[in-house]
Amino acid sequence: MDWKVVDDRLIRRGELLLSLDFLETYDDDLRAMNCEKVGRPYKLTDRYVEFLSIVHHLLTMPYRQLEGFTKALERLVPKLPSADYSGLRRRILSLDHQPYEPLKELDEPIAIAVDSTGVKVHRAGGWVERKHGKKKRYIKIHFAVNVETGEVVAMEVTTDDSHDSRLFLSLLEKAERGGRVVRVYGDGAYDSSEIYELRSVGELRRSSSPAKTAG
Repeated sequence: MDWKVVDDRLIRRGELLLSLDFLETYDDDLRAMNCEKVGRPYKLTDRYVEFLSIVHHLLTMPYRQLEGFTKALERLVPKLPSADYSGLRRRILSLDHQPYEPLKELDEPIAIAVDSTGVKVHRAGGWVERKHGKKKRYIKIHFAVNVETGEVVAMEVTTDDSHDSRLFLSLLEKAERGGRVVRVYGDGAYDSSEIYELRSVGELRRSSSPAKTAG
């Protein structure tokens, strides 16, 4: 593998993701777009949407997550309005992502760790269960992390009745978009014959680490 090429791609990805040059002309661009426009005015400039499309494409960020990203940006930069995921999807789909494909397709070997965590989705706490016998429900966030960089390379959200092992293949496929997965670490929740025998995605193998390895 040509590691210089890989490094150059990663550096270029960082330059694109952190480039906020569109802020300098944001107000002027917005006025030009809304000049003589009929109907509801634009709130997001084309250059801002292009920036968000790069984040969506290179980080494989779902549109709902991207909506949350715009809300976080609005808190930091008040002139940047938040946007709903459906509007973002409609505008981003009209853009050409071909120029960014070479930056996304990295073939560097990576090792990932997979796990999940529960998040409560109500505020009543345990009182409801004790008082009315209702089971507390929560959502599960399943994720895969690059063990070397700490970067979250894949994520899924499910209800609390979804077993971790059922989400493994989806996490693995998403992680493979950012690199060639050669090793996977996981706890006993992923200890199944189907996962150990998996060879269709990546070049997985058992690890000698004390932690269980899916592969």
